Amino acid sequence: VQLVESGGGLVQPGGSLRLSCIGSGFTFDDYAIGWFRQAPGKEREGVSSINLSDSPTYYADSVKGRFTISRDNLKNTVYLRMNSLKPEDSAVYYCAATPPVAGLDSNDYDHWGQGTQVTVFT
Repeated sequence: VQLVESGGGLVQPGGSLRLSCIGSGFTFDDYAIGWFRQAPGKEREGVSSINLSDSPTYYADSVKGRFTISRDNLKNTVYLRMNSLKPEDSAVYYCAATPPVAGLDSNDYDHWGQGTQVTVFT
């Protein structure tokens, strides 16, 4: 099982980024995918997750209305569209996979990517 994140970078407050998580080595369609983030000195927190057939989806309160998760099973990819970014969104973002149904508890996830850095700077 392999998960590879991409799409991170530097962005100004109010800007947007789209993260991608590409899975391989497993039946992607059969797994829930979650996005998590960890800032320096802070615990890893759940950001969003998506289950089979795009339902259900979950969002942390801090990102509701700004972030959108989606999946394209033909491309074995889950996306996290991040709009109206704030400095407090700066972190390393990880995607993770687990059998459904899964929410935002990192303990429920079995497989993890290496992460991609998002920095929102003024």
